[in-house]
Amino acid sequence: MSKNAVKSVVNAIQKYYPTRLADKTWDNTGLLVDSSSEETGTDDIRVLLTIDLTHAVADEAIKSKSNIIMAYHPFIFKGLKSITPQDPQQKSLIKLIQNNISVYCPHTAVDSAKGGVNDFLADGISKGLNEKSRETIEPDQNEEDCGMGRLVTLANPVSLADLVKNAKASLNLPYVQVAPARGQDKDHQISKIAICAGSGGSVFRGVEADLFYTGELSHHEALYFTETGSSIIACNHSNTERAFLSVMKKQLEEELSNAEVIISKTDKDPYETW
Repeated sequence: MSKNAVKSVVNAIQKYYPTRLADKTWDNTGLLVDSSSEETGTDDIRVLLTIDLTHAVADEAIKSKSNIIMAYHPFIFKGLKSITPQDPQQKSLIKLIQNNISVYCPHTAVDSAKGGVNDFLADGISKGLNEKSRETIEPDQNEEDCGMGRLVTLANPVSLADLVKNAKASLNLPYVQVAPARGQDKDHQISKIAICAGSGGSVFRGVEADLFYTGELSHHEALYFTETGSSIIACNHSNTERAFLSVMKKQLEEELSNAEVIISKTDKDPYETW
């Protein structure tokens, strides 16, 4: 893949999800693997979209002849002192470089962006309902309507059961975990919904809401919310992010008219419901 081709993909992603929106205090976003070549690179672009870059996804990228992966979650977080096949993630890294495949990871830039994954979750759970307001829980200091988490206030209360249906439909999930508030059941009337893709515990700290909608919470976080009168919908971490890949696919296809953009078929949340 040529350097110009890699640059065009990076520019397309950053048009919607600039790295300045990412939480740089801990996140590692951007072009994490650059396997481009000026000598032998092609201008043909085949992008594979995934949430996690697992062995299966790396093998899928090679088989599908993809030359760049957009992996939502970074698979390199800390500095590397060595790269060996004994580490499963480093083994995938070696394999990708050997096959001239680059990797871009946008992560919290997508969480923060207006129209990003958190707005996608808000749109999905409130579908067919009237919103009184939508706020950002942790606003970005420089970009209006950007930041971590969303707080949706409905014009009229709706039952927990109806919101569970919306969540499952929007994420294409057969099951989600539900924790009704103490003394409540499926008919719990919800007016205010706090939303955070992935793991919501830190974003939800100090937030008051009737419902907390996220991928995962710790046991004690869940107990605290239910004991203080709030219900929870938890879908498993990556399940709150994976459906958004279809949106990103359309965005990249609009920006890269000659590129082929595909969504991984092997990418999945590590947890299964048996």
